Amino acid sequence: MFTRMMTMRTRIWGAALLVLVGCSDNAASTDTSVKPTDMLPQSNPFQSASTLPYQTPDFAAIEHHHFAPAFDAGMAEHRREIEAIIGQQEAPSFANTVVALEQSGELLRRARRVFNHLVAVANNPERKALKASYARRFSEHNDSIYQDPTLFGRIDALYQQRDQLELAPEDRRLLEQTHQRFVRTGAALSEQSRARVQQLNVTIAQLTNRFGENLQGATDAAGVWVDEIADLAGLSDSQIRSAQRAAERAGSPERFLLTLKSTTRQPALANLKNRALRERLWRASAERGVDGEFENQSVIPALMLARAEKAQLLGYDHWAGYRLDKQMAGEPEQALALLGSMAADVVANSGREAEQLRAQMTRDGAEHELAPWDWLYYAERVRQTQYELDSKQVSEYLEFHRVLEDGVFYTMKRLFGIRFEPRSDLPVYHPDVLVYEVFDEQGQGLGLFYGDFFARPGKRGGAWMANFVHQSNLQGSRPVVLNVANIARAPEGQPQLLTPKEVNTLFHEMGHGVHGLLSDVTYRSLSGTAVPRDFAEFPAKFQEDWRFHPEVIANYAFHHQTGEPIPPQLLAKAMAAERFNKGFDTQEYLAAALLDLEWHSLAADAEIPSVAEFDAAALARHGLSSEVIPPRYGSTFFGHVFARGYSASYYAYLWSEIMAADAYAHLQRQGGLSRESGERFRKEVLAKGNSEDLMSIYTAFRGQPPSPEALLARRGLSVGL
Repeated sequence: MFTRMMTMRTRIWGAALLVLVGCSDNAASTDTSVKPTDMLPQSNPFQSASTLPYQTPDFAAIEHHHFAPAFDAGMAEHRREIEAIIGQQEAPSFANTVVALEQSGELLRRARRVFNHLVAVANNPERKALKASYARRFSEHNDSIYQDPTLFGRIDALYQQRDQLELAPEDRRLLEQTHQRFVRTGAALSEQSRARVQQLNVTIAQLTNRFGENLQGATDAAGVWVDEIADLAGLSDSQIRSAQRAAERAGSPERFLLTLKSTTRQPALANLKNRALRERLWRASAERGVDGEFENQSVIPALMLARAEKAQLLGYDHWAGYRLDKQMAGEPEQALALLGSMAADVVANSGREAEQLRAQMTRDGAEHELAPWDWLYYAERVRQTQYELDSKQVSEYLEFHRVLEDGVFYTMKRLFGIRFEPRSDLPVYHPDVLVYEVFDEQGQGLGLFYGDFFARPGKRGGAWMANFVHQSNLQGSRPVVLNVANIARAPEGQPQLLTPKEVNTLFHEMGHGVHGLLSDVTYRSLSGTAVPRDFAEFPAKFQEDWRFHPEVIANYAFHHQTGEPIPPQLLAKAMAAERFNKGFDTQEYLAAALLDLEWHSLAADAEIPSVAEFDAAALARHGLSSEVIPPRYGSTFFGHVFARGYSASYYAYLWSEIMAADAYAHLQRQGGLSRESGERFRKEVLAKGNSEDLMSIYTAFRGQPPSPEALLARRGLSVGL
């Protein structure tokens, strides 16, 4: 059976390759003497796949002027490949249409993957301008393919016959996902409606780009300047030196600069004793994008109405309905029900936490009311008194390289048998970037892992995972993945110590990383993290809990000076303190997630008040109005949903965390941190990517649908829920 399937698949792949090069017996008589790749000189590094290991980008050769010619040639080549598929006289088959489409566009994909990454991690005026100049063209190019009526006719004919085609399960999945993408892009609409969707796609691309550029500009411009070191009392020496270095980079070495993280919550707020400075820092963060040169107040309503109109043309009531139709949740009502069911109890928990903070304020002799810029400061004071824990003391045992190599990498080896070997010989785009080759237990190379962990000017806030190369058995490609974070770089000569939250981020992003590295599917578009948002976060959230596993923490938590392991008493306090402030954590997340769903539930003809009025009304509807707990992201700087891929999907973190907590608890009952447990998770979840129905993947691994009990226990919110 296996041999017969491989023979059949070889025929399929071979036929698809013939189609792509225009050599099928019945291919259209298109002149193939000049390929668009011939438009690029050999010196352009995107002209062909990289010759470096795993086809990883050659950053030593890539220069800014290479991108525009590669984009132009890539779009021309992609269009030529599509014309070869459309122009065949042969009846559509899975090989000559679906697989051929899957293999098309490689040149454009190579160039865009690298460019988009550089825009995110090392943006500059040249890249901003190039991105803006191509936004419309990329949108129109994508529409020219996925709204092509002839190409869709071939896809649709196969889809209608799918029960008779006797396709292998993954092949059928690819056909169904491809058909869905065409329909959701508007291929089944009338010519007039398709034209309007194309116009809206351009508008949406331009507005999301503008929002992101405004957010980056506002974040860079809103850093808080401090003249006197005395005003920084409470910050660690490392934090003060980081503020001094930031000021030096900005041209004022005699001052200090507190740069901003992506969320409303700024790390310095937990320790700054100067209340006036805390207020300045909080307002600088919370008021980004409200007005001025980088305002997003006008961008959001225009973007919402464009998205809503597109969704309506495609047959949905609103953008949230359109987006969730392909998610595990299925419809916005399911996501709203999940979030709404928790709101009252979460608010009750955060209310009890607020009383603890007010009691601490009384003990400290504070006479002011609790304000948003006070919460993290007094939460840290409560943590110190109630748990006798100073978070800075815990950080002394969390040195960056030990956490990464003896914590994160160690856990991956214990679970999946993989090891990470440094590759300092490979070129990188910034000196901070680390590169590792990943091997399995037999010594077989699986791919490359890049780590870009430290904050710097021009780098987008937050943390994420991406691919330079996707795994595909069809194309014989192995993955090249990267994790990105924004840890403040320690001053030169100082140890790079992490906060517990930053440790959590490293484990979380590696969860995405192994989802890409351990993928084992035929088709690139189904590999690794190419899954709906509310499943994508599941493997990442699953890895978070291992950071406190006794065997794992015993391997990485050592004092950076003495080498002594973290004392059991301190560890116990740190773990107990993890549950403190979870009401606040959950409420600020719920508020942001509900704002996202409310914005994207607007109809195309909605009257939109000011952003501030809309946000206030939405939070009030869900009982989440609070003077002291703002949403994790204010709408004007909510890049996840207005500039990146999480529109109507920010709820996915909680949805995925339910599965993650349930799966982690299940594995603890099945052997815990072991190769046997890890191998099950690898084979039954990570390796499958999007090659099967995702709820079926989860229930096959777990033995039942996910249950929220483990999540509630994990967050310490079981009571009353």
